[in-house]
Amino acid sequence: MTNWGGTTGTTCPYQRTGHSPEPGIQRLEALTDREREVLLLLGTGVGNRELSRELGIAERTVKAHISNIVAKLGQQTRTQVAIVSALAHNALCDEPSCSRHLAPTSGRRQKSTIA
Repeated sequence: MTNWGGTTGTTCPYQRTGHSPEPGIQRLEALTDREREVLLLLGTGVGNRELSRELGIAERTVKAHISNIVAKLGQQTRTQVAIVSALAHNALCDEPSCSRHLAPTSGRRQKSTIA
């Protein structure tokens, strides 16, 4: 169980729903460069209008890219794709400062070896 600031009894939403983002992360190579750009921005929570302005493309084109991303990553919703984006950020982003802050972990905290 995960404890979020004193809340007890909270379980992983992926275990509860049976839907894991892992298959989507494994399919990132199927995306075009533009779809990867859209995916990165989706993970930040911006809407279609903001995406279109940021990328200099029509909002309708953004919607088409999102539909393609959802299908290619085997997800069902835009929200699930945004989660994949957040989890796969290191694989998508070329900025060195990002990988430093978002380094993958094993999912468990390691005991400190500092005495």
